[in-house]
Formats: sequence, C-alpha cells, structure tokens
Amino acid sequence: MALRPGLMRRFLSTSLFSSQSYAAATATGSASVANTASDKPAVAPSTTLFVSGLNKRTTSEKLQEEFAKFGEVVHARVVTDRNSGYSKGFGFVNYATVEDAEKGIKGMDAQFLDGWVIFAEYARPRTPPGQSASPETYQHFPPTRW
Repeated sequence: MALRPGLMRRFLSTSLFSSQSYAAATATGSASVANTASDKPAVAPSTTLFVSGLNKRTTSEKLQEEFAKFGEVVHARVVTDRNSGYSKGFGFVNYATVEDAEKGIKGMDAQFLDGWVIFAEYARPRTPPGQSASPETYQHFPPTRW
C-alpha cells in the first residue's frame, strides 16, 4: 500500500517521534519515505503562504503574530467553516515581499504552533470556477437522452 508523500512526514514530525527515529528509518530503508519536495510540482514563489496543520483553536491574530517574527505580514487568515465557525485547520499568510515570505517558510515550516506541527509553503494559484485542475483527465461525453 502506497502512502501519500506528506503523510509519513507529518506522522514522523509529531512529538512522539524524535529526529533520530526518522533518520534511522530512512537510513535503513525500512520506511518508504519519498522526497516530499520532489514529489510535488514546483510552485512559483509568491507573497502568499499556505499554512496547514493548524490547531483548531489557533486564531488569525495568533497566526499573524507568529509569522510576523520573520517579516512584514500584510494579512493572515485562518479558514473557518461557514456553518459552524470552527477552524478548518489551515490558513493563509500574506507578506509584503517575496523575501519575507521565504523567511516565513524557512522559519515556520515543520514548527510547533499551539501544540501542533504546522507546515508552510507557497500558496498555489486557484483554478477558475468550473474548470478542473487537469482538464485532460476527464472525457467529455455528449448528453444522453432519456
């Protein structure tokens, strides 16, 4: 059974595992850990960061406060559910410059925030509404008549 590339990274980055156990697993080849950076397509650097793995109690103010240590944060937002108002566990941070965003990634990726390990990366651009991420994967059939 193949694991998602980021799943093993997230599992081994929890407080239960030390960096020594991760190093031992990768050195012996017992864990099928792929290079997560090479598995994902490269994203162009931008001033917007995508932050995942947030604690459900992390607020937008706390997110901005922590990322402001690495540069000028223009805006930070934790995404919440429309109906319940609870956090969905991810958010976005906008920096003033690309250099500040790079410092933010280096400083906060795989770090603890409110007791949870978070991951920061450049945000991918949105696909326009009504279009899939890869249109060639779907076959378009003519509508059927009933």
